[in-house]
Amino acid sequence: MIVTYNSADVLSGCLASLVEGSDGVELSAVVVADNASRDDSAQIAAREGADVVRLGRNAGYAAAINAGVASLDLAGLDAVYVLNPDCRLPPKSIATLIPALRRPGVGIAVPRMVNPDGSLQPSLRRMPTVGRAVIEAVIGGDRAGRIGRLGELITDPRAYEQAGPVAWATGAAMLISVPAIRAVGPWDESFLLYSEETEYALRAADLGWSLWYEPDALIEHIGGDSGVNPTLAALLLVNKVKLFRRRRGPLAGAAYYLAVLLGESVRAVAGRKVSQRSVVWLLRPSRRWTTLPT
Repeated sequence: MIVTYNSADVLSGCLASLVEGSDGVELSAVVVADNASRDDSAQIAAREGADVVRLGRNAGYAAAINAGVASLDLAGLDAVYVLNPDCRLPPKSIATLIPALRRPGVGIAVPRMVNPDGSLQPSLRRMPTVGRAVIEAVIGGDRAGRIGRLGELITDPRAYEQAGPVAWATGAAMLISVPAIRAVGPWDESFLLYSEETEYALRAADLGWSLWYEPDALIEHIGGDSGVNPTLAALLLVNKVKLFRRRRGPLAGAAYYLAVLLGESVRAVAGRKVSQRSVVWLLRPSRRWTTLPT
């Protein structure tokens, strides 16, 4: 299942890669859930033979996944592969990932993610904590990720050589078993964009369904622009704080918020435009998006 929003420039490549990427498995259906794209995304999907679910508005990633899953007959499926349209599947990549779901208690499996040039794209995360938020505020997330287990983002390439359970991973490519889908329920649509995969993975873990990383399964991910788009970066940070508050309560949530605000404020003063927008959204909730643009 692929979620699209103005994805015409990358969607054809994703759909084409499914042919060899699904070699060795039975691909029952290809669903494209389209968030009211203004370009030809829906038309491309239909032309390539995908089942198109039109949401009629830019409802967000979680809402599109929920609509796509609702269109499927889960009784005839073992798993659903949720993909971003800017992903490319190497040959037999799905067949390589499926055995992970046969492990007891595993409900979600994720592949090794690489950039278009073949280099590693860090995609695995540790559990968010106040301590990690403070360290990242002081030395930055990328640097914290390279020092032991200090950072939330796992950046050490050696960690990506070993299969095993992780707290959560980027939602660009997630193979989810049907039993887990039934148990966990719908994705939380209140996040609009970012942190919805975190919430889903952690909620699944609460119910006994772990997330497994399989390095032998590969996927190429072109990547988004949340790191350079100030508004998207602000939405990402606000949603991280919102999710932490929901799971950990007001006291720990306040500490996490202050740590994130401190780190972004320091970088905003230094002139980083992404951080400047993030600080505004953290301090002034009235400025935040409540719906996604169309």
